[in-house]
Amino acid sequence: MNLLIPELRERLLTNGRERDVDHVPVVKFFNPFGAGVWLATELDPDGDILFGLADLGYPEMGSFSLEELASIRLPFGMGIERDILFQTDVPVSVWAEAARRAGSIRAAERAFYARRRSDDAYNSNSVDT
Repeated sequence: MNLLIPELRERLLTNGRERDVDHVPVVKFFNPFGAGVWLATELDPDGDILFGLADLGYPEMGSFSLEELASIRLPFGMGIERDILFQTDVPVSVWAEAARRAGSIRAAERAFYARRRSDDAYNSNSVDT
């Protein structure tokens, strides 16, 4: 799988030119066999170094290499994947805090989606008076 399509690469590069901004994650990468989730918000002009929230057992903000992610070989010929359904409007600082409290990015994501489903259910059952 191509980890970055041109549209995502451009959004990450644009964010990378705007430092010191609490960006919303643009893309989520994950290990389909276990630990490893990365939420990228920015890409350096070199096209390799991403910035965002990484979770390899403990969520932390920092930089990571797109080339290294792409080079990881997993069982059955698999590699690190891009979550093609990932969408968020939550800034990375909120993701980081939620992940630290929940213990992982995956647990924080479940909590965000559960809350969204609850909010959607509440809103669909509301009656305007």
